[in-house]
Amino acid sequence: MESEIASVAPPAGKGRSGRGKGFIVGIVGLLGGALIAGAAIANAATPSPSPAANQPGSASFDPTKGGHVGANGVVEKLLTGTTADKAKAAALAAVPGGTVERVENDAEGAVYEAHMVKADGTHVTVKMDANFKVTGIETGPAGRPAA
Repeated sequence: MESEIASVAPPAGKGRSGRGKGFIVGIVGLLGGALIAGAAIANAATPSPSPAANQPGSASFDPTKGGHVGANGVVEKLLTGTTADKAKAAALAAVPGGTVERVENDAEGAVYEAHMVKADGTHVTVKMDANFKVTGIETGPAGRPAA
């Protein structure tokens, strides 16, 4: 009586072509991994802009993007959405006829601030608390051109 095992043909050998394909797949995988790792390292080595890069007095300063860092280390960031809408409304009510340049959190004591140009071309900063109640209006900075 013959067993079933004996009747099953042995698997065909892989031969040279089978080993070669595995070797090539392995090399391609290593090269791909090296490329991805290299790109990640290059990206990590690229300096990201710091908040200090957008400071008044620096050549690249753009006040419309916020970024001022207060003495306390707080970075001013532009307000968006409903918060921005409420800050703009409060500032316009405090400075009728003015134009809002930008609204942001404040790094010098208030919660929010709006940078504005009054109808006469002078610049003011309207300071607000967390409820958008105006707590003060600062004139200046002097010598800044009207937008």
